Order: sequence, then C-alpha cells, then structure tokens
Amino acid sequence: MSGEKITIALAGNPNSGKTSMFNAITGARQHVGNYPGVTVEKKWGHISLNGHDLEIVDLPGTYSLTAYSMEELVARDYLIKQKPDVVIDVVDAANLERNLYLAVQFMELGVPLVIALNMMDVAEGRGLKIDPDKLSRLMGVPVVPTVARKGKGVKQLLGEAVETALRQKQWRPLELSYGPDVDQALLELTGKFNGNSLAWSPLGARWVSLKLLENDAEVQKQVSQDPGLAGHMEPLRQKLRDHLRLTMDDDPEGVIADYRYGFIGGIYRQAVQETRAQRLELSDKIDKVLTNRLVGPLILLAVLYGIYQFVFWASEIPVGWLEGLFGWLGGVAEAAIPEGFVKSLVISGIIDGVGGVLGFVPLIMFMFFTIAILEDTGYLARVAYLLDRVLRNFGLHGNSVMAMIVSGGISGGCAVPGVMAARTLRDPKARLATILTVPMMNCGAKLPVYALLIGAFFAAREAQMLFALTLVSWGLALIAARILRWTVLKGETSPFVMELPPYRLPTLRGLLIHTWERTWQYIKKAGTVILGISILMWALMSFPALPEDQAAAWDAKVQAATTKELRQEVEYHKGQAELAHSVAGRMGRALHYVTAPLGFDWRTNVALVGGFAAKEVVVSTLGTAYSMGEVDPEDTVGLSERLAKEPGWNPLKAFALMLFVMIYAPCFVTVAVIRNETGGWKWPLFAVAYTTVSAYVISFLVYQGGLLLGLG
Repeated sequence: MSGEKITIALAGNPNSGKTSMFNAITGARQHVGNYPGVTVEKKWGHISLNGHDLEIVDLPGTYSLTAYSMEELVARDYLIKQKPDVVIDVVDAANLERNLYLAVQFMELGVPLVIALNMMDVAEGRGLKIDPDKLSRLMGVPVVPTVARKGKGVKQLLGEAVETALRQKQWRPLELSYGPDVDQALLELTGKFNGNSLAWSPLGARWVSLKLLENDAEVQKQVSQDPGLAGHMEPLRQKLRDHLRLTMDDDPEGVIADYRYGFIGGIYRQAVQETRAQRLELSDKIDKVLTNRLVGPLILLAVLYGIYQFVFWASEIPVGWLEGLFGWLGGVAEAAIPEGFVKSLVISGIIDGVGGVLGFVPLIMFMFFTIAILEDTGYLARVAYLLDRVLRNFGLHGNSVMAMIVSGGISGGCAVPGVMAARTLRDPKARLATILTVPMMNCGAKLPVYALLIGAFFAAREAQMLFALTLVSWGLALIAARILRWTVLKGETSPFVMELPPYRLPTLRGLLIHTWERTWQYIKKAGTVILGISILMWALMSFPALPEDQAAAWDAKVQAATTKELRQEVEYHKGQAELAHSVAGRMGRALHYVTAPLGFDWRTNVALVGGFAAKEVVVSTLGTAYSMGEVDPEDTVGLSERLAKEPGWNPLKAFALMLFVMIYAPCFVTVAVIRNETGGWKWPLFAVAYTTVSAYVISFLVYQGGLLLGLG
C-alpha cells in the first residue's frame, strides 16, 4: 500500500507539548491559515514516511470534545466532517490522569487513535513510573513514549500512526457505562433514532444521544435541523435530563464526567507507579515567589522592562543595517532616475514604503522572540494569572494582557499581532473588548511621533514623559474596555481557567520556529499593505500639481533670489503652496475648523490624515508639511528643532497631539486584521469611529483645560 496519502490529526490539551510535537514532525514544512468561517488558526504540514505522503493537521488545543468553546467546536467539526485517517493525542505524561480525559472522548467518538505519551522526562523527574505497554493494553490503543522538544520517539510515533491508519479503516466507538440511570436514558434516546437520521455518519446514535444528555448546544442544533429527528427528540431529551437530575441530584454532564474519570483512574492505578511521596515540585516552589501578590507584580514589571531593553538593544544594529541598505537604494535611484514624478514615486512611494516596513521587522522579530521565551518557559501563564484580577475589574481577561503587551504595552510592538493574540480568549465578549482596546497601546509606529515631540518640547524629561505616556495608554485602554463592557458588549465575564504548566527550558529550534512564523505573518499582512499606503500618500501629497502659471511664477521667484537664504525661503513658500494645492493639503485645510479647538493647524491635519494609514507617516508628513524634505521616522532631530521654533507650537499642543496620535483610529493594517478576526466590517468601523471620537474629546479637554490654566 506504498504511496497512499494518510491524514493525521494532531490533538491534545493546551500545554501538553502539542506544538513542540508538530514542529518536531513538520519542521519548516508547515503552513498557517484559518479554519473556514472562523478565526481559529489552522496549521498543517506534509512529510513523507516509508513511501506514504503524510498530511499533519494541528488541531486547536482543547480539554474536551464538548463544544463549549470555538476551539473545541473547530476540533470536533474537523474530526467529524473531514474524517482524518488517524488522530495522535499528545498527552502530558506528568499530568496523565487529567490529560487522558480527552483521549477517552476520542475513544467514545470512535476515531482511530494513537496516544503520544509526551514529556516522559518530566514525568520521570517527578517520580512517576509509567508502563506504556500496560497503558496501551488497558486503553486498547497504541501508546508511544516521546519527548517532543528533543525529538525522541517521534519517528516511532509516526510509524505507529501509519500502521493504525492502514489497519483501522472504520470508526469503533468505545461504549463506557455511566451508571444504570444514564445508561438507561441512553438506551431510550438511541432507540428513537431507528435509522431516521440522515446526517450522522460516521457518528453512532449512542454518541449523539450522549451529547444530547450532556446538553451539547451544537448537537442539539443539528438534531433539531434533521428532518428525521426534529420534533420528537427534544422533548424526550429534556424529560430524561430532568429525571436524571431528580434521581442523581446532579446534572447529567457532571455524572458522565465522573464516570469517565473513574474509568481513567482505574487504568492509571494499574499503569502508573508513584515512586516518590507527594512533594512541592520545583515549579510550585518558583510559583510561591513569582505569583506572590506582593513580589509577583514587581518581578513582572522587571521582566517587562528587561524585555523592552533587550528588544530595542538587539534590534538597533539590524535596523541600522536596513536603514543603510534602503538609504543606499534611494541614493542609487536618485542618481539613476531623471527628475519627475517617476523618480518621486520610486524613492518616496516605493523604496521608503518598503524600507519603513522592513526597518521595523527586526524589532517585531525580537519582540516575538522574547514572547516565545515567555510562552515556552511557562511564565506567560503566570503573567495572565497575576493580572487577571486587575483586568477582570474592567471586563477583560487575564489572557488579554499578552495581547496588550504585544500591541505595545511596554512602548513598542504592533497592534496587528496584538489583535491576533486575542484569539486565545474563549470569552467572545472579552475577546472583542480586547481587540477594540489594544490599538490604544503605544505601538512601535507611535514611538517616532513621541520621540519627535518629546525631543522638541520635553527634552529635559524624556524618560519621564515616555513612562507617563505608557501609563496613560494602559489607563485609557482599561477605561475604554470597562465602558464597552457596560454598553455595547454587555454580559458576564466567563470564568478565567488557566492551567499553570511546569516551567521548562525552551529549545532554540522551537523558539526560532515560533519567531519566524509570527514574523512572516507580520511581513505578509503588513508589508504589502503599508507599501500601498506609502504610494497612496505620495500621490495625495503630489497631485494635483500647481497650475502651470503658478508654478512658473514660483520658479521665477526662485531664480530671482539673490542669496542662498532667500532662495531657500522662496522654495519653502513654494513647497507650502504645492502642498496646499494637493488633495492632502485640501483635506487638511477642510479639517482646520474641526481641529482648531485642539490647537492643530492644517499642516498637522495633513500629517494626521496620513496617520490613518500608518502612524509612522505622521513624522514624514510633518517633515514635508514644514518643508524639511523627506524625514526618516527614526531621525527626527532636525524636525524637532524646527517645530520648537515654529509659531503656534508649544508643549501643550505637543502633548495634546501625542494623546490624539495615541488614541485615534487604528492604522489601516490593524483595521484590516480586526475585520479578518471579527468576520465583517461592523467592528473595525466601530473601532475607527469610537477611538477617533475619544481622541478628539480627550485632546480637547487637555488643550482647552491647559489654556484655562495658562499653560499655552
């Protein structure tokens, strides 16, 4: 049977080492996308083994197959609708009893199953002696010991999976006893099928009945839509559930879960020997310190500060290399292309657009690298645990914190991966509140704007100002989340349940794979879009050109200037006239009466219009608007000096502008990603509207309040 294609679904609990197993199997031969119609990430890869083409599909990490969360629903739907040839369930050998609960549910479903007994080294270190052969005999499925992060047992595991797929072509459901009352209820429900169902292959009537008793909403929906079942199943289901509650004084799903754990406990006692007395493990000892109410937050702040320092230190040299490369390309284009719009397009629109994005990639890459370290060591779970109590007061989740940090919670990062990071939240309303507030964080694109204005008006207190802006961004984001949860996202916050995995030393290979996956996603999603934005802004600031008679008049004035200083002054006014005549200039002037109460003039408005596309554009647009020529977002000293001397500019206006840039509309790329994550344009358009209105109100209050206090 050489050459047969075999589909292997990789499943397991969160923190069981499933991702390490997927990376160990597929290496760099993997793809990332989304499951159709939902935002849950889908990973798959292809390898060859003994002449067979193996497709490995990485299912979302789940604790069960009862569809309480999007991940559980996606995993179960994939198994039922796509029917993979075999499922590999990656279980944490050090927490075997808890992890086998999912394995038993796979067996109840009937899928061909192989158990990967992962992290055997950790289990042995805890004094657990597991007999894989005995466990296999008792479970009735193959069991292979592995250490995925070191690649141990992976080849044997794949061989066992291929053999199982070739041997077991039919699904064979495990029929557990759940006690006389539940078993009798199952018999009654199963008897009502009588071959009426048209849509449940390969599912057995007993499995469907079991899910009906467990109050599985998705299965109830499917049964209600089945023409052979609709009408007579629901009354019987409700009657049986009510009877079970009366006879057992518990919900049926609780009783069923107890019997599953009883089945697992019997197997565990026979297959596992605990050679050491229960003791405080190393992870528990570390958590006594790291999750302490007083010491934990201080350590967290130190860790986050260390990340901030490392990311900017490590990215400084590669960012400089990329700036030099694109500066050299700009010089080549400057020398090779004749004066005109084509030259302007190539240099300002294309080279600077790509350079701006790729210059930001090293910072993004190192940020993801540090986040991968936090994830793989297990510390990220502690961060969520520590901050859950604070965030819950604002209607968010402990898991929201990492989305905020990735978005720029420590002044740096990007809202694009921050929005994506909200996928880990199971509570849909807390997830949406997180998505709508993470753009308020101080992403790396806003830092050049802060550097420009702090350097011009707060040079003596640079560190204090940046720290204050960080605190302000967190405060505003949390207040916004609280208001959203009180209004458009009303509802109770679901319980925050997170398993604290044991601490582990991450492997370099795993860190590099995680970093590259996320960096490449950023490059694909952000790079091409920002290139288009740069070209669009160039066009808006270049067209329409001045009428020929006006351009000729300005040229004549330039030629008539008798000194260099006078010529530069005339060119300055010519540039202002060209900008004012362009589409962007007209937009800026049209907005003047709206933004005047904030202290902004029409040239500042032009920069803010560009900032709707990407916040870095604010700096370069301000440079052009004030006739400083093209300004590199990282090199803002000259423009800072110019603004400090410019009439109408002062510290109050600068602070109001920084607040406005911090809060107003997410950049175009973030809006596109919000649209992708929420499945429509309703929420991204809402995000643009509510953040811009909020930015206006807050900047208005700050500027006008400052004027009343005589600070202007």
